[in-house]
Amino acid sequence: MTNILIIDDEHEIGNFFSHLLTRKGYHVTVANSGKEAINTINMQNFHLAMIDIKLPDANGLTLLKHLKRQLPTCKAIIMTGFSTIKTAVEAIKLGADNYIEKPFDNIDELEGKIDELLENNVTDTKKEIVQLAKKTGLIIGTNTSMNELITMAYKIAQKNVTVLIEGETGTGKEVLARFIHQASNRTEQSFIGVNCGALAESLLESELFGHEKGAFTGASQQRKGLFEIANNGTLFLDEVAEASHAIQVKLLRVLETREFMRVGGNSPMQTNTRIIAASHANLYEAVKQKKFREDLLYRLDVVKLEIPPLRKRKEDIPLLVHHLLDKQNSNHLRFSDEAMSLMQNYEWFGNIRELVNVITRAITLADGETTIITPNYLPIKLTSTIEQVSPSQNLKSPIKSTAYDHDFEAYLNQWVMEILQMWKNDSNVDFEEILNQIKLFEDQIGKAFVTKALRKTLGNRKEAAKHLKISTRKLRYLLNEKGTDL
Repeated sequence: MTNILIIDDEHEIGNFFSHLLTRKGYHVTVANSGKEAINTINMQNFHLAMIDIKLPDANGLTLLKHLKRQLPTCKAIIMTGFSTIKTAVEAIKLGADNYIEKPFDNIDELEGKIDELLENNVTDTKKEIVQLAKKTGLIIGTNTSMNELITMAYKIAQKNVTVLIEGETGTGKEVLARFIHQASNRTEQSFIGVNCGALAESLLESELFGHEKGAFTGASQQRKGLFEIANNGTLFLDEVAEASHAIQVKLLRVLETREFMRVGGNSPMQTNTRIIAASHANLYEAVKQKKFREDLLYRLDVVKLEIPPLRKRKEDIPLLVHHLLDKQNSNHLRFSDEAMSLMQNYEWFGNIRELVNVITRAITLADGETTIITPNYLPIKLTSTIEQVSPSQNLKSPIKSTAYDHDFEAYLNQWVMEILQMWKNDSNVDFEEILNQIKLFEDQIGKAFVTKALRKTLGNRKEAAKHLKISTRKLRYLLNEKGTDL
Protein backbone atom coordinates (compact mmCIF):
# COMPACT_ATOMS: atom_id res chain seq x y z
CA MET A 1 0.00 0.00 0.00
CA THR A 2 1.15 3.54 -0.76
CA ASN A 3 1.98 5.48 2.41
CA ILE A 4 1.51 9.27 2.45
CA LEU A 5 2.59 11.65 5.23
CA ILE A 6 0.81 14.99 5.72
CA ILE A 7 2.75 17.56 7.79
CA ASP A 8 0.60 20.60 8.66
CA ASP A 9 -0.28 22.31 11.94
CA GLU A 10 -3.82 23.08 10.71
CA HIS A 11 -6.00 20.14 11.73
CA GLU A 12 -8.51 21.00 8.97
CA ILE A 13 -5.83 20.51 6.33
CA GLY A 14 -4.82 17.17 7.81
CA ASN A 15 -8.43 15.98 7.96
CA PHE A 16 -9.07 17.15 4.39
CA PHE A 17 -6.13 15.21 2.93
CA SER A 18 -6.80 12.19 5.14
CA HIS A 19 -10.37 11.96 3.81
CA LEU A 20 -9.43 12.76 0.18
CA LEU A 21 -6.51 10.34 -0.10
CA THR A 22 -7.89 7.49 2.03
CA ARG A 23 -10.89 7.41 -0.29
CA LYS A 24 -8.43 6.86 -3.18
CA GLY A 25 -6.91 3.83 -1.46
CA TYR A 26 -3.81 5.45 0.05
CA HIS A 27 -2.70 4.99 3.66
CA VAL A 28 -2.44 8.46 5.25
CA THR A 29 -0.53 9.57 8.36
CA VAL A 30 -0.91 13.12 9.69
CA ALA A 31 1.68 15.01 11.76
CA ASN A 32 0.61 18.37 13.23
CA SER A 33 4.05 19.57 14.39
CA GLY A 34 7.68 19.44 13.38
CA LYS A 35 8.62 17.24 16.33
CA GLU A 36 5.85 14.76 15.54
CA ALA A 37 6.88 14.76 11.87
CA ILE A 38 10.53 13.93 12.63
CA ASN A 39 9.54 11.07 14.95
CA THR A 40 7.14 9.70 12.31
CA ILE A 41 9.75 9.92 9.52
CA ASN A 42 12.28 8.08 11.72
CA MET A 43 9.88 5.21 12.43
CA GLN A 44 7.98 4.67 9.17
CA ASN A 45 8.55 4.46 5.44
CA PHE A 46 6.64 6.78 3.11
CA HIS A 47 6.21 7.12 -0.63
CA LEU A 48 5.08 10.75 -0.52
CA ALA A 49 5.24 13.55 2.05
CA MET A 50 3.27 16.79 1.83
CA ILE A 51 4.99 19.42 3.97
CA ASP A 52 3.68 22.81 5.06
CA ILE A 53 6.44 25.40 4.66
CA LYS A 54 5.62 27.10 7.98
CA LEU A 55 5.02 25.27 11.25
CA PRO A 56 5.02 26.79 14.76
CA ASP A 57 7.96 24.66 15.91
CA ALA A 58 9.79 23.92 12.65
CA ASN A 59 10.72 25.15 9.21
CA GLY A 60 9.42 23.14 6.27
CA LEU A 61 12.82 23.24 4.56
CA THR A 62 14.46 21.71 7.63
CA LEU A 63 11.89 18.92 7.64
CA LEU A 64 12.46 18.39 3.90
CA LYS A 65 16.21 17.98 4.45
CA HIS A 66 15.57 15.45 7.23
CA LEU A 67 13.10 13.56 5.03
CA LYS A 68 15.59 13.31 2.16
CA ARG A 69 18.32 12.07 4.51
CA GLN A 70 16.11 9.40 6.08
CA LEU A 71 14.00 8.46 3.05
CA PRO A 72 15.87 9.47 -0.14
CA THR A 73 13.31 7.91 -2.49
CA CYS A 74 10.29 9.54 -0.84
CA LYS A 75 8.60 12.11 -3.08
CA ALA A 76 7.90 15.51 -1.51
CA ILE A 77 5.38 18.28 -2.15
CA ILE A 78 5.74 21.62 -0.39
CA MET A 79 2.53 23.42 0.61
CA THR A 80 2.91 27.20 0.55
CA GLY A 81 1.10 30.53 0.47
CA PHE A 82 1.68 32.83 -2.51
CA SER A 83 3.96 35.11 -0.48
CA THR A 84 6.41 32.23 0.04
CA ILE A 85 6.78 31.08 -3.57
CA LYS A 86 10.52 31.87 -3.57
CA THR A 87 10.92 29.67 -0.50
CA ALA A 88 9.04 26.90 -2.32
CA VAL A 89 11.48 27.24 -5.21
CA GLU A 90 14.33 26.85 -2.73
CA ALA A 91 12.61 23.67 -1.56
CA ILE A 92 12.75 22.31 -5.11
CA LYS A 93 16.49 22.94 -5.12
CA LEU A 94 16.68 20.86 -1.93
CA GLY A 95 14.88 17.93 -3.53
CA ALA A 96 11.14 18.69 -3.41
CA ASP A 97 9.33 17.37 -6.46
CA ASN A 98 6.61 20.00 -6.57
CA TYR A 99 4.82 22.68 -4.62
CA ILE A 100 1.17 23.65 -4.30
CA GLU A 101 -0.28 26.97 -3.24
CA LYS A 102 -2.82 27.49 -0.48
CA PRO A 103 -5.77 27.72 -0.55
CA PHE A 104 -6.46 24.67 -2.73
CA ASP A 105 -8.86 26.07 -5.31
CA ASN A 106 -8.91 23.19 -7.78
CA ILE A 107 -9.28 19.84 -6.01
CA ASP A 108 -9.26 17.82 -9.26
CA GLU A 109 -5.96 19.41 -10.28
CA LEU A 110 -4.55 18.74 -6.81
CA GLU A 111 -5.54 15.05 -7.00
CA GLY A 112 -4.01 14.84 -10.47
CA LYS A 113 -0.66 16.18 -9.27
CA ILE A 114 -0.52 13.70 -6.39
CA ASP A 115 -1.48 10.72 -8.57
CA GLU A 116 0.99 11.71 -11.29
CA LEU A 117 3.81 12.08 -8.80
CA LEU A 118 3.12 8.68 -7.25
CA GLU A 119 2.77 6.94 -10.62
CA ASN A 120 5.92 8.39 -12.18
CA ASN A 121 9.20 6.99 -10.94
CA VAL A 122 12.62 8.63 -11.20
CA THR A 123 13.43 6.72 -14.39
CA ASP A 124 10.31 8.00 -16.14
CA THR A 125 11.09 11.59 -15.16
CA LYS A 126 14.67 11.35 -16.39
CA LYS A 127 13.48 9.80 -19.64
CA GLU A 128 11.03 12.65 -20.23
CA ILE A 129 13.73 15.25 -19.46
CA VAL A 130 16.08 13.60 -21.98
CA GLN A 131 13.34 13.51 -24.64
CA LEU A 132 12.45 17.18 -24.14
CA ALA A 133 16.12 18.16 -24.15
CA LYS A 134 16.69 16.34 -27.44
CA LYS A 135 13.61 17.98 -28.94
CA THR A 136 14.85 21.47 -28.08
CA GLY A 137 18.53 20.88 -28.87
CA LEU A 138 19.62 21.10 -25.22
CA ILE A 139 22.69 18.99 -24.42
CA ILE A 140 22.62 17.93 -20.76
CA GLY A 141 25.84 15.93 -20.58
CA THR A 142 27.36 14.57 -17.36
CA ASN A 143 28.29 17.80 -15.58
CA THR A 144 26.66 17.83 -12.13
CA SER A 145 25.79 21.54 -12.13
CA MET A 146 24.17 21.30 -15.56
CA ASN A 147 22.13 18.26 -14.57
CA GLU A 148 20.89 19.98 -11.41
CA LEU A 149 19.99 23.05 -13.47
CA ILE A 150 17.96 21.04 -16.00
CA THR A 151 16.15 19.13 -13.25
CA MET A 152 15.27 22.42 -11.57
CA ALA A 153 14.08 23.90 -14.89
CA TYR A 154 11.91 20.85 -15.53
CA LYS A 155 10.28 21.04 -12.10
CA ILE A 156 9.37 24.73 -12.31
CA ALA A 157 8.33 24.58 -15.99
CA GLN A 158 4.73 23.68 -15.22
CA LYS A 159 4.40 26.47 -12.67
CA ASN A 160 3.04 29.77 -13.90
CA VAL A 161 6.01 31.74 -12.55
CA THR A 162 8.41 34.15 -14.17
CA VAL A 163 11.90 32.79 -14.78
CA LEU A 164 15.19 34.71 -14.98
CA ILE A 165 18.07 32.99 -16.79
CA GLU A 166 21.57 34.34 -16.24
CA GLY A 167 24.72 33.18 -17.95
CA GLU A 168 27.56 34.38 -20.11
CA THR A 169 26.98 35.16 -23.76
CA GLY A 170 26.79 32.02 -25.85
CA THR A 171 25.87 29.58 -23.06
CA GLY A 172 22.47 28.74 -24.56
CA LYS A 173 19.97 30.81 -22.59
CA GLU A 174 17.36 30.73 -25.35
CA VAL A 175 17.71 26.96 -25.73
CA LEU A 176 17.03 26.57 -22.00
CA ALA A 177 14.03 28.91 -22.31
CA ARG A 178 12.64 26.72 -25.12
CA PHE A 179 13.14 23.63 -22.94
CA ILE A 180 11.11 25.26 -20.14
CA HIS A 181 8.37 26.13 -22.63
CA GLN A 182 8.25 22.57 -23.99
CA ALA A 183 8.11 21.13 -20.45
CA SER A 184 5.28 23.47 -19.44
CA ASN A 185 1.53 23.30 -19.92
CA ARG A 186 1.91 25.96 -22.63
CA THR A 187 3.77 23.71 -25.05
CA GLU A 188 0.96 23.87 -27.63
CA GLN A 189 1.05 27.68 -27.57
CA SER A 190 3.57 30.12 -29.10
CA PHE A 191 7.15 30.59 -27.97
CA ILE A 192 8.47 33.96 -29.16
CA GLY A 193 11.85 35.50 -28.42
CA VAL A 194 13.09 39.07 -28.76
CA ASN A 195 16.52 40.57 -28.08
CA CYS A 196 15.96 43.75 -26.07
CA GLY A 197 19.40 45.07 -27.00
CA ALA A 198 18.98 44.64 -30.75
CA LEU A 199 16.20 47.22 -31.24
CA ALA A 200 15.95 50.95 -30.59
CA GLU A 201 13.59 51.97 -27.77
CA SER A 202 10.72 53.04 -30.05
CA LEU A 203 10.97 49.89 -32.16
CA LEU A 204 11.17 47.63 -29.10
CA GLU A 205 8.11 49.29 -27.58
CA SER A 206 6.10 48.71 -30.75
CA GLU A 207 7.45 45.16 -31.04
CA LEU A 208 6.41 44.26 -27.49
CA PHE A 209 3.13 46.11 -27.12
CA GLY A 210 1.99 46.76 -30.70
CA HIS A 211 0.65 50.08 -32.00
CA GLU A 212 -2.52 51.66 -33.31
CA LYS A 213 -2.89 53.05 -36.80
CA GLY A 214 -1.45 56.57 -36.94
CA ALA A 215 0.35 56.23 -33.58
CA PHE A 216 3.53 57.56 -35.21
CA THR A 217 4.90 58.37 -38.63
CA GLY A 218 4.82 55.25 -40.74
CA ALA A 219 2.18 53.47 -38.62
CA SER A 220 -0.15 52.96 -41.58
CA GLN A 221 -2.10 50.17 -39.91
CA GLN A 222 -2.76 48.59 -36.54
CA ARG A 223 -0.14 46.08 -35.43
CA LYS A 224 -0.27 43.45 -32.69
CA GLY A 225 2.64 43.27 -30.26
CA LEU A 226 4.38 40.18 -28.90
CA PHE A 227 2.46 40.27 -25.61
CA GLU A 228 -0.70 39.95 -27.66
CA ILE A 229 0.63 37.38 -30.11
CA ALA A 230 2.20 35.22 -27.39
CA ASN A 231 -0.91 35.31 -25.18
CA ASN A 232 -1.17 31.98 -23.28
CA GLY A 233 2.30 31.13 -24.58
CA THR A 234 5.83 32.12 -23.60
CA LEU A 235 7.68 35.37 -24.34
CA PHE A 236 11.47 35.21 -24.05
CA LEU A 237 13.07 38.59 -23.31
CA ASP A 238 16.75 38.14 -24.14
CA GLU A 239 19.30 40.67 -22.83
CA VAL A 240 16.59 42.36 -20.76
CA ALA A 241 19.26 44.52 -19.10
CA GLU A 242 19.64 46.37 -22.40
CA ALA A 243 16.03 47.62 -22.32
CA SER A 244 15.68 51.37 -21.68
CA HIS A 245 14.24 52.63 -18.38
CA ALA A 246 11.02 53.61 -20.17
CA ILE A 247 10.59 50.04 -21.46
CA GLN A 248 11.45 48.67 -18.02
CA VAL A 249 8.58 50.68 -16.51
CA LYS A 250 6.15 49.21 -19.04
CA LEU A 251 7.44 45.69 -18.43
CA LEU A 252 6.97 46.18 -14.70
CA ARG A 253 3.33 47.13 -15.27
CA VAL A 254 2.72 43.99 -17.34
CA LEU A 255 4.25 41.79 -14.65
CA GLU A 256 2.24 43.49 -11.89
CA THR A 257 -1.16 43.81 -13.55
CA ARG A 258 -1.00 41.58 -16.65
CA GLU A 259 -2.13 44.66 -18.57
CA PHE A 260 -0.52 46.69 -21.36
CA MET A 261 -1.52 49.27 -23.95
CA ARG A 262 -0.58 49.48 -27.58
CA VAL A 263 1.45 52.52 -28.60
CA GLY A 264 -1.12 55.22 -29.32
CA GLY A 265 -3.86 53.19 -27.68
CA ASN A 266 -6.29 54.25 -24.94
CA SER A 267 -7.65 50.94 -23.66
CA PRO A 268 -5.65 48.47 -21.55
CA MET A 269 -5.38 44.92 -22.86
CA GLN A 270 -4.96 41.70 -20.87
CA THR A 271 -2.22 39.13 -21.45
CA ASN A 272 -1.61 35.67 -20.03
CA THR A 273 1.90 35.48 -21.44
CA ARG A 274 4.56 33.75 -19.38
CA ILE A 275 7.77 35.76 -19.30
CA ILE A 276 11.21 34.18 -19.32
CA ALA A 277 13.91 36.86 -19.16
CA ALA A 278 17.63 36.43 -19.75
CA SER A 279 20.77 38.48 -19.30
CA HIS A 280 24.49 37.92 -19.63
CA ALA A 281 24.95 40.77 -17.14
CA ASN A 282 24.41 40.39 -13.41
CA LEU A 283 21.17 42.30 -12.86
CA TYR A 284 21.87 42.90 -9.18
CA GLU A 285 25.07 44.68 -10.20
CA ALA A 286 23.10 46.59 -12.84
CA VAL A 287 20.70 47.74 -10.10
CA LYS A 288 23.62 48.99 -8.01
CA GLN A 289 24.86 50.93 -11.03
CA LYS A 290 21.37 52.44 -11.55
CA LYS A 291 21.13 50.77 -14.96
CA PHE A 292 18.22 48.50 -14.06
CA ARG A 293 15.10 49.02 -11.96
CA GLU A 294 15.18 47.22 -8.64
CA ASP A 295 11.42 46.65 -8.56
CA LEU A 296 11.52 45.06 -12.02
CA LEU A 297 14.37 42.78 -10.95
CA TYR A 298 12.34 41.45 -8.03
CA ARG A 299 9.42 40.78 -10.38
CA LEU A 300 11.66 38.91 -12.83
CA ASP A 301 13.69 37.02 -10.25
CA VAL A 302 10.98 34.67 -9.00
CA VAL A 303 13.03 31.71 -10.15
CA LYS A 304 16.63 32.29 -11.22
CA LEU A 305 18.57 29.74 -13.25
CA GLU A 306 22.30 30.26 -13.84
CA ILE A 307 23.82 28.39 -16.77
CA PRO A 308 27.43 27.36 -16.12
CA PRO A 309 29.97 28.54 -18.72
CA LEU A 310 31.44 25.93 -21.04
CA ARG A 311 34.88 26.15 -19.37
CA LYS A 312 33.23 24.79 -16.18
CA ARG A 313 31.72 21.78 -17.95
CA LYS A 314 34.59 20.72 -20.21
CA GLU A 315 33.78 17.05 -19.66
CA ASP A 316 30.73 17.63 -21.89
CA ILE A 317 32.73 18.99 -24.86
CA PRO A 318 33.07 15.59 -26.66
CA LEU A 319 29.30 15.11 -26.41
CA LEU A 320 28.66 18.65 -27.66
CA VAL A 321 31.07 18.13 -30.57
CA HIS A 322 29.33 14.89 -31.55
CA HIS A 323 25.94 16.65 -31.39
CA LEU A 324 27.18 19.51 -33.58
CA LEU A 325 28.66 17.11 -36.14
CA ASP A 326 25.36 15.26 -36.24
CA LYS A 327 23.40 18.51 -36.54
CA GLN A 328 25.47 19.54 -39.57
CA ASN A 329 25.17 16.08 -41.18
CA SER A 330 28.91 15.49 -40.77
CA ASN A 331 28.90 12.16 -38.93
CA HIS A 332 31.51 10.89 -41.39
CA LEU A 333 33.98 13.24 -39.71
CA ARG A 334 35.59 12.85 -36.31
CA PHE A 335 38.12 14.82 -34.31
CA SER A 336 41.47 13.29 -33.53
CA ASP A 337 42.40 12.73 -29.88
CA GLU A 338 44.90 15.58 -30.08
CA ALA A 339 42.32 17.98 -31.55
CA MET A 340 39.75 16.98 -28.93
CA SER A 341 42.33 17.46 -26.19
CA LEU A 342 43.08 20.97 -27.45
CA MET A 343 39.39 21.82 -27.41
CA GLN A 344 39.00 20.51 -23.88
CA ASN A 345 41.97 22.56 -22.70
CA TYR A 346 40.74 25.78 -24.33
CA GLU A 347 38.85 28.21 -22.07
CA TRP A 348 35.89 28.95 -24.42
CA PHE A 349 35.03 32.44 -23.23
CA GLY A 350 32.61 32.59 -26.16
CA ASN A 351 31.02 29.39 -24.78
CA ILE A 352 28.89 27.11 -26.97
CA ARG A 353 28.44 29.82 -29.61
CA GLU A 354 32.21 29.96 -30.04
CA LEU A 355 32.39 26.15 -30.10
CA VAL A 356 29.78 26.09 -32.89
CA ASN A 357 31.90 28.54 -34.92
CA VAL A 358 35.04 26.42 -34.44
CA ILE A 359 33.24 23.20 -35.40
CA THR A 360 31.66 24.83 -38.46
CA ARG A 361 35.05 26.12 -39.57
CA ALA A 362 36.70 22.72 -39.10
CA ILE A 363 33.93 20.93 -41.01
CA THR A 364 34.17 23.44 -43.84
CA LEU A 365 37.95 23.03 -44.18
CA ALA A 366 38.03 19.26 -43.73
CA ASP A 367 35.08 18.31 -45.94
CA GLY A 368 36.33 16.50 -49.02
CA GLU A 369 39.91 16.29 -47.72
CA THR A 370 39.80 13.97 -44.71
CA THR A 371 37.55 12.14 -42.30
CA ILE A 372 39.71 12.94 -39.26
CA ILE A 373 39.91 16.54 -38.11
CA THR A 374 43.40 17.20 -36.76
CA PRO A 375 44.72 20.33 -35.00
CA ASN A 376 45.62 21.72 -38.44
CA TYR A 377 41.92 22.36 -39.01
CA LEU A 378 41.48 24.28 -35.75
CA PRO A 379 41.94 28.07 -35.39
CA ILE A 380 45.33 29.20 -34.17
CA LYS A 381 43.75 30.54 -30.96
CA LEU A 382 43.17 26.93 -29.87
CA THR A 383 46.67 25.72 -30.70
CA SER A 384 48.55 28.81 -29.52
CA THR A 385 49.95 29.08 -25.99
CA ILE A 386 49.05 32.79 -25.82
CA GLU A 387 47.24 33.69 -22.59
CA GLN A 388 43.45 33.75 -22.88
CA VAL A 389 41.66 36.65 -21.23
CA SER A 390 37.97 36.56 -20.29
CA PRO A 391 35.63 39.29 -21.65
CA SER A 392 34.63 40.13 -18.08
CA GLN A 393 38.23 40.35 -16.88
CA ASN A 394 39.83 43.80 -16.68
CA LEU A 395 43.29 43.91 -18.22
CA LYS A 396 45.50 45.31 -15.45
CA SER A 397 48.70 44.72 -17.41
CA PRO A 398 49.28 44.58 -21.17
CA ILE A 399 49.59 41.26 -23.00
CA LYS A 400 53.06 40.93 -24.47
CA SER A 401 52.60 42.54 -27.84
CA THR A 402 55.28 40.52 -29.59
CA ALA A 403 53.56 37.20 -28.79
CA TYR A 404 50.09 38.46 -29.69
CA ASP A 405 51.17 40.23 -32.87
CA HIS A 406 53.00 37.13 -34.04
CA ASP A 407 49.92 35.00 -33.35
CA PHE A 408 47.68 37.39 -35.30
CA GLU A 409 50.08 37.58 -38.24
CA ALA A 410 50.20 33.78 -38.35
CA TYR A 411 46.41 33.68 -38.47
CA LEU A 412 46.36 36.19 -41.34
CA ASN A 413 48.90 34.18 -43.30
CA GLN A 414 46.95 30.95 -42.75
CA TRP A 415 43.68 32.57 -43.83
CA VAL A 416 45.23 33.98 -47.01
CA MET A 417 46.72 30.59 -47.87
CA GLU A 418 43.34 28.89 -47.43
CA ILE A 419 41.55 31.43 -49.64
CA LEU A 420 44.29 31.16 -52.29
CA GLN A 421 43.89 27.39 -52.22
CA MET A 422 40.18 27.82 -52.94
CA TRP A 423 41.00 30.30 -55.70
CA LYS A 424 43.41 27.92 -57.40
CA ASN A 425 41.07 24.97 -57.09
CA ASP A 426 39.95 23.98 -60.59
CA SER A 427 36.86 22.10 -59.41
CA ASN A 428 33.51 23.67 -58.59
CA VAL A 429 33.66 26.39 -55.98
CA ASP A 430 31.50 26.25 -52.84
CA PHE A 431 30.62 29.94 -52.62
CA GLU A 432 28.76 29.49 -49.31
CA GLU A 433 31.98 28.11 -47.84
CA ILE A 434 33.87 31.19 -49.03
CA LEU A 435 31.30 33.51 -47.47
CA ASN A 436 31.56 31.56 -44.21
CA GLN A 437 35.35 31.97 -44.29
CA ILE A 438 34.94 35.72 -44.80
CA LYS A 439 32.59 35.94 -41.81
CA LEU A 440 35.04 34.02 -39.62
CA PHE A 441 37.81 36.32 -40.85
CA GLU A 442 35.72 39.38 -39.99
CA ASP A 443 35.17 38.09 -36.46
CA GLN A 444 38.89 37.46 -35.95
CA ILE A 445 39.86 40.87 -37.33
CA GLY A 446 37.39 42.55 -35.00
CA LYS A 447 38.73 40.55 -32.08
CA ALA A 448 42.32 41.45 -32.92
CA PHE A 449 41.77 45.20 -33.10
CA VAL A 450 39.60 45.26 -29.98
CA THR A 451 42.24 43.25 -28.10
CA LYS A 452 44.95 45.61 -29.27
CA ALA A 453 42.94 48.64 -28.15
CA LEU A 454 42.28 47.06 -24.74
CA ARG A 455 45.99 46.29 -24.37
CA LYS A 456 46.83 49.88 -25.15
CA THR A 457 44.27 51.27 -22.68
CA LEU A 458 44.98 48.65 -19.99
CA GLY A 459 41.45 47.32 -20.17
CA ASN A 460 39.64 50.69 -20.12
CA ARG A 461 36.68 50.01 -22.41
CA LYS A 462 35.64 53.64 -22.73
CA GLU A 463 39.11 54.65 -23.86
CA ALA A 464 39.37 51.59 -26.11
CA ALA A 465 36.11 52.53 -27.84
CA LYS A 466 37.37 56.08 -28.30
CA HIS A 467 40.61 54.75 -29.77
CA LEU A 468 38.64 52.62 -32.25
CA LYS A 469 36.26 55.50 -33.03
CA ILE A 470 33.22 53.43 -32.08
CA SER A 471 30.62 53.71 -29.32
CA THR A 472 30.98 51.78 -26.06
CA ARG A 473 27.75 50.01 -27.06
CA LYS A 474 29.43 48.82 -30.27
CA LEU A 475 32.43 47.67 -28.25
CA ARG A 476 30.13 45.71 -25.93
CA TYR A 477 28.55 44.13 -28.99
CA LEU A 478 31.95 43.07 -30.31
CA LEU A 479 32.86 41.65 -26.91
CA ASN A 480 29.60 39.94 -26.05
CA GLU A 481 27.70 39.20 -29.25
CA LYS A 482 30.37 37.92 -31.59
CA GLY A 483 31.77 35.19 -29.38
CA THR A 484 35.04 37.09 -28.89
CA ASP A 485 37.30 35.39 -26.36
CA LEU A 486 38.81 38.57 -24.88
